[in-house]
Amino acid sequence: MNEIIKLEKITRDFPLGSQVVKVLKGIDLSIAQNEYVALMGPSGSGKSTLMNLLGCLDTPTSGRYTLNQKDVSALNDNELAEIRNKEIGFVFQTFNLLPRSTALENVSLPLVYAGLATADRNTRATEVLNQVGLADRMDHRPNQLSGGQRQRVAVARALVNKPSIILADEPTGNLDSKTSVEIMRLFEEIHKNGNTIILVTHEEDIAQHAKRIIRLRDGQIESDEKTKA
Repeated sequence: MNEIIKLEKITRDFPLGSQVVKVLKGIDLSIAQNEYVALMGPSGSGKSTLMNLLGCLDTPTSGRYTLNQKDVSALNDNELAEIRNKEIGFVFQTFNLLPRSTALENVSLPLVYAGLATADRNTRATEVLNQVGLADRMDHRPNQLSGGQRQRVAVARALVNKPSIILADEPTGNLDSKTSVEIMRLFEEIHKNGNTIILVTHEEDIAQHAKRIIRLRDGQIESDEKTKA
């Protein structure tokens, strides 16, 4: 088992006036390469905080986070940004697309930061747009696309850098049930292609698409189970 993520005794505290709110209380967690994990928990359970830590958008108060054999718990903001761009593909509920840019331009954006030449960017972006079934929508802007197509563009953008992990935060939250099923089918294909997927959701039926469900409560892991998926 090739371990891609290892959390050891991770805590995260937030100061609130003169008080300190302990949001994560000693999380131990390992995720192997090519696992498909759903992260669940009620509001206030710490799942968003945990996702921010996993996505290198935040650092722990204490404990150790190893991503791909690299200790990222003590990196500075610039180093975290570099890790995010190389190792992690994000998919958000609100798509987070640039409204005036085409699907192709939106997808190739992470490659601009990675310093690739325009021709190489366009080739790779075209490749992933084909992969998510949007070959005929490359020149369309977000307002010319349906919600499901917009989320497919967001998924393609997450894949473009060939990241170690796809981190999806409520990826079907703004979609109707038929479109949600299509997007979850797309995640299944991506998983079959070898990607590690971490899905944050509060919807049980969406979580059941994953192979493992980790439930948080009060800043701790309440259960960690394989699914029948």
